[in-house]
Amino acid sequence: MGALSDKIGKRKVFIVTGYIFWGVVTASFGFITVDNTQKVFHVANAAAAAAMLVIVMDCIMTFFGSTAFDAAFNSWVTDVTDDTNRGRAETVLQALPLVAMILVFGVLDGFKQRGEWQTFFLIVGIATTVCGILGIFILKDKPGIRANNENYFKNIIYGFRPSTVKKNPRLYIAFAAFCIFSIAYQVFMPYIIIYLEKTLGITDYAIPLGVILILSAVISVLFGRVIDKVGKIRCLLPAAIVLVIGFVLMYFAKGDNLPVLMVFGTVMMGAYLVASACICGTIRDYTPTDKVGLFQGVRIVFQVLIPMVTGPYIGATVIANNNQTYVELGTVKTIPTANIFLASAAVAVFSLIPIIVLLKTEKSKKSI
Repeated sequence: MGALSDKIGKRKVFIVTGYIFWGVVTASFGFITVDNTQKVFHVANAAAAAAMLVIVMDCIMTFFGSTAFDAAFNSWVTDVTDDTNRGRAETVLQALPLVAMILVFGVLDGFKQRGEWQTFFLIVGIATTVCGILGIFILKDKPGIRANNENYFKNIIYGFRPSTVKKNPRLYIAFAAFCIFSIAYQVFMPYIIIYLEKTLGITDYAIPLGVILILSAVISVLFGRVIDKVGKIRCLLPAAIVLVIGFVLMYFAKGDNLPVLMVFGTVMMGAYLVASACICGTIRDYTPTDKVGLFQGVRIVFQVLIPMVTGPYIGATVIANNNQTYVELGTVKTIPTANIFLASAAVAVFSLIPIIVLLKTEKSKKSI
């Protein structure tokens, strides 16, 4: 869909339409129950049918969400920013998902605890659709974007050709660094709630988690001007080093000392947000202006697909030998250990290689 937005030279229509339908599909999850499935489809195994319906609707929701945000909105951000203000823009963008998590854990957690899923999904869905409607009046495509008249299907695979990598080496080095960051993040993130609750014994985990998320978001936003002034790549290396340190600190965090846990967690998450802002801004700087949309799909492969396949697998391997378990929805699962953070640190160390390469190429470029 990113390539299609390049083809017609428009982002707004994809953002607005995508968000509206994204919200509608999200709201529909509240009505997918075993009883409703039985009433509508009259099947013998309503539970299996409901599960299949959830999977189908999840795919549809992902399509609209990826179209609206990953493909179109991110292309629009690249269009309307430049290398003088992308640090500020990216730090805000990196902080917003944390704000969303705070809203889910704070404002909406009560609905989840009470099992009021219909209300939960209706609120989230309606809010998303409202964002799409507001976009009709607020968003404007950047003037002067020229439609890409190249073959659409060729452009879809353009970003995965070896010749394209050869033509844009710094872009793909930045992709590699971002991929490693994201893998390190996915090693621990799927287990973080269970780790806080079961491993550290923090029953009211929303409080320390909320503090960590709020402080990390503030740190991210405050570093925006610094990144624009000093330079994205020059800020990236120290941020990555602090991220590795943050992972190691989290290994030593204990549940009976919440202030220390919150400090260590803030160091880790704050560094991750700043590093992500630096690398995302760098990726935008290196993206060819006539193929902004199609490269969003390539970015998602490095940011989401590869990390979400490899990261949780690494985490599961690290905790596999732990004999402590818990039961969730009738399934016995392994309680995560602090080793997930050491594994994240070990992965994140490898990001220093492409970052140093980027730093050297940037210095070479300036010396010419």
